[in-house]
Amino acid sequence: MATDNFPIEAGHIMLFARSIGDANPIYHDADAATDTEPGHVIPPPTFVQASAQFTEGYSLRPEIGQPWFGSGKEPTGIKRESSGGGGGTGFHAEQHYEYHAPVQPGDVLKAVDKPGKSWTREGRRGGSLSFSESITEYYNQDGVLVVTARSVGVQTSRVVE
Repeated sequence: MATDNFPIEAGHIMLFARSIGDANPIYHDADAATDTEPGHVIPPPTFVQASAQFTEGYSLRPEIGQPWFGSGKEPTGIKRESSGGGGGTGFHAEQHYEYHAPVQPGDVLKAVDKPGKSWTREGRRGGSLSFSESITEYYNQDGVLVVTARSVGVQTSRVVE
């Protein structure tokens, strides 16, 4: 989900924090944020996931005039094409964010995808479980690594009944 141009804007940070129900003033009040360790408004920990909205061809973003899969089970009657086997056998298992430096309004991030580890284990109900890790590193406009996001997906060898 790499993107070359993810602008960090105070309004986006505020709206994101509101959408997840977090009223912490460090996410919207510059005066209150002055007395904190970073000294400025910062985004909530999961905010960098919003970079997907700046990625060309992001499959979960609606395209004007086109039928959309959406986020529910076939809400528009369109079946989503699966890239990982599908049929109820793949799911997102973990998400981790490591912050190396504060992110702040005015930054412009570049996301770089990197491969992670892969491993297999035998499950109790889904047969063989194949785990795959993906890593996205976010760099600011000065080339400084600010966030590392690590995601783990799981593919089962059969549908769990």
